[in-house]
Amino acid sequence: MDRVWLVVMGVSGCGKSSLGAALATTLGLPLIEGDDHHPAANVEKMSRGVALTDEDRAGWLATLGRALADAPQGAVLTCSALKRIYREQLRAAAPGLRFVFMAIERAESERRVAARAGAGEHMFPASLVANQFATLESPVGEAGVLAVDATAPLGALVTQVRAWLPAG
Repeated sequence: MDRVWLVVMGVSGCGKSSLGAALATTLGLPLIEGDDHHPAANVEKMSRGVALTDEDRAGWLATLGRALADAPQGAVLTCSALKRIYREQLRAAAPGLRFVFMAIERAESERRVAARAGAGEHMFPASLVANQFATLESPVGEAGVLAVDATAPLGALVTQVRAWLPAG
């Protein structure tokens, strides 16, 4: 397979981390877990249930762009990439970057986020899901974007993404 830079994107709770990890393993690429690169101030804000602003995300997106650029063999990045301007910033760092948009209904996202927050598995409270949906600018129709059903089985999603990627 040719080098590929791929962002698995969508609102909180859509399954970015699960699909990203599966794709990275399947494709033999490094995984860049976007949440691991948030500065402490962002993590603290989200933990308190305060939505991030464009300004809060600017440095984080720059860090993720550098991580993509520093992976010349390709990489899989998990990142919400909610706005087109965020996606354009990442595209500038890795020309040819592709996005897998994990489409999910708000009620299912809220259910998933509440379950993992209750289990102490994530910093992001369910109260912020509404803000994510309000912020989301759908990437459907943008070049290099594949929309998938986030509720489909993981194996089926991996197969769908692999079929969409260029053969090499």
